[in-house]
Amino acid sequence: MFFVLSKVLGFFASPSNLVILIGIAGLFLLPTRFARVGRCLAFVSLIVLVILGLSPLGNALIIPLEDRFPRWDPARGTPDGIIVLGGAIDGSGPSNEVMLNEGAERLTVVPELARRYPNARILLAGGSAVDVEAKFIERLGISRDRVTLEDRSRNTVENAVYSKVIVRPKPGERWLLVTSAYHMPRAVGVFRKVGFPVEPYPVDWRTRGAEDVLRPIPAISDGLRRTDTAVHEWVGLAVYWLTGRSTELFPAPTQDARDGS
Repeated sequence: MFFVLSKVLGFFASPSNLVILIGIAGLFLLPTRFARVGRCLAFVSLIVLVILGLSPLGNALIIPLEDRFPRWDPARGTPDGIIVLGGAIDGSGPSNEVMLNEGAERLTVVPELARRYPNARILLAGGSAVDVEAKFIERLGISRDRVTLEDRSRNTVENAVYSKVIVRPKPGERWLLVTSAYHMPRAVGVFRKVGFPVEPYPVDWRTRGAEDVLRPIPAISDGLRRTDTAVHEWVGLAVYWLTGRSTELFPAPTQDARDGS
């Protein structure tokens, strides 16, 4: 039930979806006695889409998410394992070529980490797409024998639950969690909730930081995508916290992580 509700809420948590639905409703009202209301709805939806697409609103919303956890410091020592959350692949195209999306760095960073830490276990957590992900990193030179697949999860909560069941982390073990920087706060909160402490390894930044707060976005499609991503993540943080699936509303680095110890 939670999975279904989360997908429905996720659709309406994307501002562009909601605004377009309002505009369509306005168009349907045009031939009726509520034509004036319909014109207002259609006009307002168009203006809001332009604002969402061209203003720096998306940047302003996503920067606090991306800045919540700093880049992982290699000086902290060698990890025992690496968990990579899915979301980097849209499937296979012609001739079984892998179709990567904006989150591709979640996967492209794996070979570098695997070579730097040759004894670290690697878990790909991402449901049905992990077979394709495993084939992709194998093409990049990582032996299939090093990779364990978690192929049951459908969302971040299940990522954490099934990952813990598979790897059975021992006290004192150190596991890196690789996911997009904007998604890291929610992911960390969920892993903490299931009793699986992880060390954030954020990738896939969508902004350059504070300097982009007031920087307009040149393409409406890019602006809408960034705004949708940010709002979806903020809504997800609130829902996970309110339903008891995350430890905090806006998870932050632990004191140990801040001290670098």
